[in-house]
Amino acid sequence: MIRRLKYHEIDFEKYSQCLESSAQRKYSATKEFLDITSDKHWEILVLNDYEAVMPVPYIKKMGFRIAINPKLCQQLGIFSKQDSVEINNLFLKFFEKKYNIWYYAFNDVNQFSKSLKKRQNFLIFPDSYETVRQRYSPKRKRKLRLEEEVLQQSEIREVKIKDVYEFISENTIGAKDEHDKRQFLQTFSDFEKAEHLKIIAFFYKNIPINAIAVYFDHKTLALLGTFNDRNFVKLSGSSVIIDYLIALNIEDKIFDFEGSEVPAIEEFFRGFRPELRMYPVISNTKKEMIKKAMNFS
Repeated sequence: MIRRLKYHEIDFEKYSQCLESSAQRKYSATKEFLDITSDKHWEILVLNDYEAVMPVPYIKKMGFRIAINPKLCQQLGIFSKQDSVEINNLFLKFFEKKYNIWYYAFNDVNQFSKSLKKRQNFLIFPDSYETVRQRYSPKRKRKLRLEEEVLQQSEIREVKIKDVYEFISENTIGAKDEHDKRQFLQTFSDFEKAEHLKIIAFFYKNIPINAIAVYFDHKTLALLGTFNDRNFVKLSGSSVIIDYLIALNIEDKIFDFEGSEVPAIEEFFRGFRPELRMYPVISNTKKEMIKKAMNFS
């Protein structure tokens, strides 16, 4: 039987055990990640005694509770020891019946009988660094061969967000406005306080020209943001940083590029020869959402 549990009703020990032993495990479904990205505005659907779980973040608009993946949270979905179309169908039916859904992304393992829209993500799975690097495209390998003059005057450093706050703020792409940008930066700060964020910067002549923000836990390194000074795009600092992170972590961690629908970014990611993984989503327009919300009232 599927039950809907509010945040204060969740047995987080059982929830975490179910997630960590699941076939679909995603860092973005952990309590630590969702608490920060949704400000603890999430609940779960649970099958029997935590045989399967489905986290559901939400916002409140005009008095309605609306299911939506929070910013920086690419995939959620159903988590169980073995992915089951039958079980997933039950969750999907319950979810669509009980919730007003704006946007919800399942994970790339979840399969359904019903056809859902799909989006793309790119992953590199644990392997030896030498094997992973051999798969890079010829163009990406060339980008990693820096000129001697650049090598002598550059370095990669792990920094705190306060050290590059201004640089990241000036080079953030994709934020709707200043408020949106501040929210992203605050989330990064909260991840850092929780010891789940690394910021790696490429310095040229002691000035940061590229920075990468990644969320990390014991199984995954996830790319949350790339920040580049366009005046130095030919130096390929972002490629160098990502290769550096892959070299340090790929033996025992998944590198999650977090996908992109932007052709130039997709091309950049593909240069590292990651695996393409499609994930199903439910997406409704504001008009459709409001209409359904009125029916719920």
